[in-house]
Amino acid sequence: MKNEMAADIAVRFEHVSVAFGQNEILKDLSLEVKRGECMTIIGSSGCGKTTMLRLVNGLIMPTAGQVEVAGEDVGKTDLIQLRRKIGYAIQNVGLFPHMTVGQNIAYVPSLSRSWSKEEEKKQVEDLLKLVGLDPAMAKRYPSELSGGQKQRVGIARALAANPSILLMDEPFGAVDSITRRGLQKELKRLHETMEVTILFVTHDIREALLLGDRVLVMEGGKVLRLDTPKGVKENPGSEFVAKLLEED
Repeated sequence: MKNEMAADIAVRFEHVSVAFGQNEILKDLSLEVKRGECMTIIGSSGCGKTTMLRLVNGLIMPTAGQVEVAGEDVGKTDLIQLRRKIGYAIQNVGLFPHMTVGQNIAYVPSLSRSWSKEEEKKQVEDLLKLVGLDPAMAKRYPSELSGGQKQRVGIARALAANPSILLMDEPFGAVDSITRRGLQKELKRLHETMEVTILFVTHDIREALLLGDRVLVMEGGKVLRLDTPKGVKENPGSEFVAKLLEED
């Protein structure tokens, strides 16, 4: 029974603290992210949202406590192998300007030579279709794309290695509101059709409530509220969360 329960957990934080000198970013954080769920994470700047994501793929290590991914301690695992199973999409996208869209999407699989040339072409086309873009865009360069198109390519690149976990750090924060709504709908569709666990950081409470199976509200490196969107709306649990909901 214990092993079955563990198999349902994609990420586990056990009494995790992170400090840089005297600055404590996370304070005794304990929570579990269920396999296949989308957990949205919201809070004021400096509350530890991005730090949480970086702990999952081993970009930083906890000062105390333990982070587990698929039951394995991140601090004791092969980080290169771990990161090949985790997609990462960020606000500024970070596409390589000297590479075509297709080369950008295929970059991670190309490192392990897991795709043949024929397979690479087919996979890139399929991924572009998946995120709502014309496969003909594979030959373009990032400078030829709009902000929304770049974000979609960034998501396609994050999905290229068929990750079990997708980390998203305010991926839609730099686009206009109309494009953002389109990207939100696209992500909901992707999540409904793919078996991927998503941790999604945002500053927008509406976005958090729209996309999350559960919403994690953080403040001062601690969990203030963790519940379904409906549960958070019906019972904010604190003045801070109530003020966030006033924005919705």
